[in-house]
Amino acid sequence: MSAKLPRYWAHLKSPDFARLDAARTVAVLPVAACEQHGPHLPLSVDVDLLEGVLAHSLPHLPADAPVLILPTQSVGRSIEHESFAGTLGVDSAALIGHWLDLGRSVARAGVKKLVLLNAHGGNVSTLDIVGRELRARHGLTVWMVHTFGLKLPAEVQALFPPEEHRFGAHGGDIETSMMLALHPERVDMALAQNFASSSQQRAQHYPVLGDGQSAKLAWAVQDLNPLGAAGNAAAATADKGRAVLQASAQVLARLLTEACELAPL
Repeated sequence: MSAKLPRYWAHLKSPDFARLDAARTVAVLPVAACEQHGPHLPLSVDVDLLEGVLAHSLPHLPADAPVLILPTQSVGRSIEHESFAGTLGVDSAALIGHWLDLGRSVARAGVKKLVLLNAHGGNVSTLDIVGRELRARHGLTVWMVHTFGLKLPAEVQALFPPEEHRFGAHGGDIETSMMLALHPERVDMALAQNFASSSQQRAQHYPVLGDGQSAKLAWAVQDLNPLGAAGNAAAATADKGRAVLQASAQVLARLLTEACELAPL
């Protein structure tokens, strides 16, 4: 792909697709959610963090890396948050059909590789289905990538205690810190607190059920904490958020570069 072509799929003109290097080009479908994140954070957290990490990754990409970013999917599967006002959600079957249609459109344009870039835990199982279906039906090489699963350097991980990494699943220290770095005007730290997760107590009393590996609990967020968040949001700082943001962006840029280099399956 010529460096003169835009990074964003929607900014290309239809004839531009004939200029793409089909073997190297990688399309990225950003997937998030619009859902409550406790009393201190806006519904836009997953979209904000997704687009923030992605935007910060672009300067780290080689100029000739043929990466095309599709329109952000800002509403996902959020059934676990539907007890809280404002949460938007789409049924799993409808989402699967919609995302399969988008993948089919990518394949029809001649692109052979697709990254499903996700920032919401509730989308994971749905995206697993979509990725495999796109491989089987349309021959796409598909990676499911989760921003919260990127392997960050040890010094960045050490900014947060082990219990926060394990139990701070939603609106806790990490997400609140990143929001303070990206959009501090949207964060109300006066309402931030240590939203203790019931998962931590279960892990102490039920060492197999609660070991984080042997069993996966099908929870709604109020099962973790009645305020709809889990983790120590009161400990959040913008400095920690910037560190996570920059590290995540660098890892993502390297991941996308490698995806360009790897031949399609």
